[in-house]
Amino acid sequence: MILKDATLKKTKFFPSPGEEKIFSQESLEAEELGKSLGILLWEHRGGDVIALDLRGENTWTDFFVIATATSGAHLAGLERQVREFCGEKGIDILRVSPRSKGISEDEWLVIDLGALVIHLMTGKIREFYELERLWDTAGVLFRSPPAASLGRASP
Repeated sequence: MILKDATLKKTKFFPSPGEEKIFSQESLEAEELGKSLGILLWEHRGGDVIALDLRGENTWTDFFVIATATSGAHLAGLERQVREFCGEKGIDILRVSPRSKGISEDEWLVIDLGALVIHLMTGKIREFYELERLWDTAGVLFRSPPAASLGRASP
């Protein structure tokens, strides 16, 4: 399993003030983390999981990992898996919060790791906000197999 081999040299994934972010060591480690978290979410039945490379697209983060949850309970379970993974790897979670006041934690949860931001969303919210469309020029680090092929073979 890929996740057992994931090792990270640093625990914080954001540059110091004045440090070049696009080619930083933290960014490269966050790229591996993005792939690993994408696989983790897919293995725990996250739907349509995608890890996007946003380096060069904005100034506030390098990567997004987006996954669809089937219910509030599933969303909470995916969050727990991310928290456990980060705890095991010594990765600091900077904040966990709903996206906005009008959206509950049962619909959209944002987990901020600095250079990597995880979006756990229900299908309804994901379809409405279409984050992948907003960031359509971003590179793809990981994409889960289409839902139609959910024999769930190893990635």
